[in-house]
Amino acid sequence: MEQQPNKFIAVAYELFTIDEDGTAHKEQQVTAEEPFSFISGFGITHKEFENNIYPLQTGDTFDFTLTPQQGFGEYIDEAVARIPRETFFVDGKFDDQHCFVGAIIPLQNQEGQHFNGIVMDIDNENVTVDLNHPWAGKGLNFKGTIVESREATNDEVMNLIKQLTSGCGGCGGCGGGGCDEDHECGKSESDDAQGCGKHQCPHHQ
Repeated sequence: MEQQPNKFIAVAYELFTIDEDGTAHKEQQVTAEEPFSFISGFGITHKEFENNIYPLQTGDTFDFTLTPQQGFGEYIDEAVARIPRETFFVDGKFDDQHCFVGAIIPLQNQEGQHFNGIVMDIDNENVTVDLNHPWAGKGLNFKGTIVESREATNDEVMNLIKQLTSGCGGCGGCGGGGCDEDHECGKSESDDAQGCGKHQCPHHQ
């Protein structure tokens, strides 16, 4: 079936990540009362998620699993950067309000691209940040129901285009991470690191 754009889809689902040993971990739940909705063909949600959902009709159920390659890629050891601690100083003090072990912090590389990193460790000299997507190296299992599936109206399409062109569009839900599908971390070079959070951040490909 050839996929056509401009289809309004609303889904209720549970998302489980699958470890290498097959262990499943529940990560998200979206209810039918507040479903995740999107218009197909605009790159709003994860490509493989959309490909599996698109052919289904209102009331259909689904249960499919994406491989790590189809999801957010394999875990890349080189995507862990050690950034000088002083990079995270604000007004002469370390920004421990935003930078602490386990924190997910917004980053920006030298090209102005935005993405997230996870703080793995903080010592007297460096902050270690993992630039891999949190679900890198894991399978993604989706189980749910199609709450609504129909052709999008012209008004819905035009409103979405306005949101996207104004820079305030994007994902209202996940669908496997939603806009995080572009979080494809390549090798990180700590030598290129210039900061993170509200500052400049490590090299990110």
